[in-house]
Amino acid sequence: MIRENVKKILDELPDGVILVAAAKTRTPEEILEAIEAGVQIIGENYVQEAERAYEVIGNRAKWHMIGHLQKNKVKKAVRIFDMIETVDSVKLAKEIDKQCKKIGKVMPVLVEVNSGEEPQKSGVMPDEVVDLVKEISQFENIKVEGLMTMGPLLDDPEELRPYFRKTRELFERIRDMDIPNVEMKYLSMGMSDSYKVAIEEGANMVRIGTKIFGPRIYNEKGPL
Repeated sequence: MIRENVKKILDELPDGVILVAAAKTRTPEEILEAIEAGVQIIGENYVQEAERAYEVIGNRAKWHMIGHLQKNKVKKAVRIFDMIETVDSVKLAKEIDKQCKKIGKVMPVLVEVNSGEEPQKSGVMPDEVVDLVKEISQFENIKVEGLMTMGPLLDDPEELRPYFRKTRELFERIRDMDIPNVEMKYLSMGMSDSYKVAIEEGANMVRIGTKIFGPRIYNEKGPL
């Protein structure tokens, strides 16, 4: 099933749109099946889960951090991940820069935009994005390569359109500013239920999990 799902999605994605397989709670075996079907980037929400999968899979795919990254997990994260999509503060960026310096690595990052301006969610508020990009562009071991957003949790993907549009407009604005050490290449928006709308609004990177791996199975303690 995973193999067929991946092939179908890859066939329908427009040229230039990159697939990130969102592998939260998935086993290394499931992830490997997706890679063998053509997935080149694995997205993980938790450093601990990524570590377990990375031990089995290694560099057979690129690894993206797509969940909120805690400062105390950065040391491990910079060794596993090829990109961190969820940078939302100078404090976090500073720690990434510090840990990357120790291992001689420059980390590509995306700035996470809280496009719904929801106080309980991570991500930087839209009116603070430009200032944050300017600040973290000064770190030597970080390279800002674009923006990422989740958008609010809504039943109808169409309702996410304004949030995706707002993020794209910010992306274009920053791109046109030609900030040193900033190369606006990636706009990561849209998940299994909303990626088609996100692509219409300018996304060139989509994070798809359920549509590849099937629904997560839960028990009373959480995902199995």
